[in-house]
Amino acid sequence: MIPYSPEPYTDFQDPKEAAALQAAVGQAVAELGKTYPLIINGDAVWTDRHIVSMNPSEKDQVVGKVSKADLVLAERAVQAAHETFRSWSRVHAESRAELLFKASAILRRRKHEFSAWLMIEAGKSRAEADAETAEAIDFMEYYGRQMLTLKERGRHELVPISGERNRLEYIPLGAGIIIPPWNFSLAILAGMTMAAVVSGNTVVLKPSSATPVIACRFVELLAEAGLPDGVVNLLPGSGAEVGDYLVQHKLTRFIAFTGSREVGVRIHELAAKIAPGQKWLKRFIGELGGKDAIIVDRDADLEKASQSIVVSAFGYSGQKCSACSRAIIHAEVYDEVLARCAELTRGLMVGNVLDPVHFTGPVIDRNAYEKILGYIDIAKQEGRIIAGGGSAGDAGYFIEPTIVADVHPNSRIMQEEIFGPVLAFTRADDFNHAIEIANNTEYGLTGSVFTRNRMHMERAKAEFHVGNLYVNRKCTGALVGVHPFGGFDMSGTDSKAGGPDYLLLFTQPKLMSELL
Repeated sequence: MIPYSPEPYTDFQDPKEAAALQAAVGQAVAELGKTYPLIINGDAVWTDRHIVSMNPSEKDQVVGKVSKADLVLAERAVQAAHETFRSWSRVHAESRAELLFKASAILRRRKHEFSAWLMIEAGKSRAEADAETAEAIDFMEYYGRQMLTLKERGRHELVPISGERNRLEYIPLGAGIIIPPWNFSLAILAGMTMAAVVSGNTVVLKPSSATPVIACRFVELLAEAGLPDGVVNLLPGSGAEVGDYLVQHKLTRFIAFTGSREVGVRIHELAAKIAPGQKWLKRFIGELGGKDAIIVDRDADLEKASQSIVVSAFGYSGQKCSACSRAIIHAEVYDEVLARCAELTRGLMVGNVLDPVHFTGPVIDRNAYEKILGYIDIAKQEGRIIAGGGSAGDAGYFIEPTIVADVHPNSRIMQEEIFGPVLAFTRADDFNHAIEIANNTEYGLTGSVFTRNRMHMERAKAEFHVGNLYVNRKCTGALVGVHPFGGFDMSGTDSKAGGPDYLLLFTQPKLMSELL
């Protein structure tokens, strides 16, 4: 097994690294406004209709124009993936893994280039963009190794029996649909796509309409790495126009989706219906968001807890499914933690991410901007605003990191996913009450507990019902291979991206038994 360790983050205190990123940003700026094609069976397809990607930090600046698919092109893409599956599924696992290693090596060499596009198109700070590019590298390195492990697992882990030769082989499913989110438009896109590909599947990749340029550039990278035509077919388009069509198609074998609960539940429902001529049950692999909580016990390290709450809540303007949106604080230390978090939050600088002085940047688009400001209006009725509470400039979609104090556990801002920089504080009478409040949600993705009490740590591990539970650390920043990521309940299908079981979701075990 080839050793694996997560890709290190860039030290931007090094003037050479800072200059290299700045040069990459300059190159990206010089390429703004380009038009990009769809890619079907390796062919560039240009259309008259386009998805126009805008810079959320400069809302009038066009990042790029991407050709937009219709139903005819959607059908062509599914057919291409279906036909290519016949040959790609026969390629040895070692060769598929090697392709991932080549792609990761190219991305590593072009790390600043992709980070620059993440800053411009997705509105990420340089630190957040660098971490995402590293995660994309990690996914490809890790899944390549996991495919090799999975191949050997079926050969060596069966119970031997005299007179027979038995082998379990994990074979691919078929042609699938990959629908990644805009908030991790490189890392999650690369992770879901390449997990499917290394397992021997072919895909139609429908990127988010908010960040299609990054998807185009990643598919170009895959071609550079030598990925055969038709294995990944790039199909930007409207969810309503082509998304439902792809999900319901009789040749679609699986759908991997990361996004909102509303859309994910709809896809799950559509995928469960059998289309005429369909000969399998479609597999749905979904990650649908969260309403994540950090609990602070009365004996916790309050400074560490406060800093972790603020970073978890407001990194990337709260636009992570793992972001802390609920702070549940023991009554005895509530006022102290609230005051410290408010102080830290007021010190955060918000603005164009191309200026490194800014801790965080914009929310993704106007719809998100208006929705989040609407929730802040609700928050003013449900609690007490003690930090932030409004917009933070007109050039982009900037919103002040906002803390709402004294919120009831059953209030809307404690229950509904906002996906923005809004953090609700509530008191807990004791640790039991804190766990009760934390579990009082339909989601179950991430959570953190800050305590020095060993019994409380073990209680949280047993009863805090989330897929990723962290003790005395922030609830964001999962590392591939270190913190397999995925949640319970309405947070998804309990899949664990970046974990040893993830490729099982893209394969089916076939037993071959030969009588000797």
